[in-house]
Amino acid sequence: MNLVDLWLTRSLSMCLLLQSFVLMILCFHSASMCPKGCICSHTGGLNISCSNANLKEIPRDIPPETVILYLDSNQITSIPNDIFKDLHQLKVLNLSKNGIEFIDEHSFKGVAETLQILDLSDNQIKSVHKNAFRNLKGRARIANNPWHCDCTLQQVLRSMSLNHDTASNVICKTSVLDEHAGRAFFTHANHADLCNLQQKTTDYAMLVTMFGWFTMVISYVVYYVRQNQEDARRHLEYLKSLPSRQKKPDEADDISTVV
Repeated sequence: MNLVDLWLTRSLSMCLLLQSFVLMILCFHSASMCPKGCICSHTGGLNISCSNANLKEIPRDIPPETVILYLDSNQITSIPNDIFKDLHQLKVLNLSKNGIEFIDEHSFKGVAETLQILDLSDNQIKSVHKNAFRNLKGRARIANNPWHCDCTLQQVLRSMSLNHDTASNVICKTSVLDEHAGRAFFTHANHADLCNLQQKTTDYAMLVTMFGWFTMVISYVVYYVRQNQEDARRHLEYLKSLPSRQKKPDEADDISTVV
């Protein structure tokens, strides 16, 4: 073996050793940053699986380079505002099969623009903030939740142009229109404008309130006039009941003497 072959052999060995060392560092780094109870791996980026981990809240030590995050099948009941704000590479977020009840305005701040899949199915979500999915570019799964169908939900679903197939699976557990409870939201959304209904209800309430005040004012005026008439009648009767003043004899004699 000449010097060139020997040098190439040693260089190749050093490269392999260096590569193994780098991989060990990466693996150790990933393991040390992996949230407790979760499993981390590298497949096209950092993937974190916290499925069935008995979590009661979303971990706050999720590495910022996370691409896929599974938090399904836990006991999570809420999504704190800004909890995902540093995960700018997140593409898949699975929060299905938890006990989440409400989605706030900033629940997905920082990741709405990068998410490709957001799974919120099989939770206890009844309502969402009207801007909860405003910047969401990917596809959302929101079926199998006890939705309360109202104007806000109607606005949210209409703004999710890429999710109409999912939105059509939204079943109204309750509704501002009792007859629509238990039915798919989009089977009646085009026939019943819940926002317009809310406006009509508000206008009707204002009309009833104004009519009530008007009735009270008219009643008071009528009462006031009648009360004054009654007082005037009593005063007039009192004046009539007073004895008339008669002349005294002395006064008559005085007048005759003067004449």
